[in-house]
Amino acid sequence: MNPTVQAILDETQKVILGKQAVIETLLASILAGGHVLLDDVPGVGKTTLAVALSRALGLAYRRVQFTPDVLPSDITGFSIYNKQTNAFEYRPGVVTEANILLGDEINRTSSKTQSALLEAMEENQVTVDGVSHALMNPFAVIATQNNVGTAGTQLLPYAQLDRFLVRLRIGYPDHQSQIELIRDRQTANPIDDVKQVTNASDVLRMKNEVRNMTVKDSVLDYVARLCAATREHPLAELGISPRGALSLCRMASARAYVQNRDFTAPDDVQAVFEEVCAHRILLNQKAKMKQVTTAGLLAEVVAEVKVPDVRGR
Repeated sequence: MNPTVQAILDETQKVILGKQAVIETLLASILAGGHVLLDDVPGVGKTTLAVALSRALGLAYRRVQFTPDVLPSDITGFSIYNKQTNAFEYRPGVVTEANILLGDEINRTSSKTQSALLEAMEENQVTVDGVSHALMNPFAVIATQNNVGTAGTQLLPYAQLDRFLVRLRIGYPDHQSQIELIRDRQTANPIDDVKQVTNASDVLRMKNEVRNMTVKDSVLDYVARLCAATREHPLAELGISPRGALSLCRMASARAYVQNRDFTAPDDVQAVFEEVCAHRILLNQKAKMKQVTTAGLLAEVVAEVKVPDVRGR
């Protein structure tokens, strides 16, 4: 594995124990230039993971606790009249001050506030009173939501879900990791021991290296056939969009980069397929009656679509 990547993982794993695969996926998502939805039960370390990784990367980190009374202007900023200059001045919102923005419990705020993030997530800018303001570079949103205790929450609209490169679940720690976690937290918070490995310039360099990864036409064809198969599946109301196909290719390349390879293989596509695509699939009524899940549908697609032979590499 790339020494820099390994160092980032090592620092993050001081806090999040036994979850290397999850940390690798989150890091790959950021290097792919994407945003992440952490969708899991309370108490498994979603916020802690975001903080630990941002510290290891050396990126500016801000947090928004989403509640029903959070306003769009809290996110994007607002204009205020200055009597001395006789002009309106822009007061930045939290999104303009962060490389990594943690949107905690994003499904507990209003649709209007959720939509304030759409331009930032797609175009790395916000527009207030007709004036666009660029965000910091790199920029990524890590949003969390709990899939239990849904009182006072609302489902994210499809357009918002489609902006997230991946949806991740952390899961509970294994038995040994649970013991270590309890022991380590008795006297100190391990997050205080996380050391900075890189800075914003390093992250931009790594992102550029991911963009320059070799992706053979056979792999691009494989991605296209997988996405087409989801659109044509009889149990899918809505399959993977062209944006989803681009996301799948970018994420596969980032995964290969984290694995210290300079080319993208079909195995990389398969490894990230569910995390990139599950939240982009809408099942029809027939699927719901058969109790088919999106994970099951995607597994079926992977099993049916022929894998290209890239051994000539």
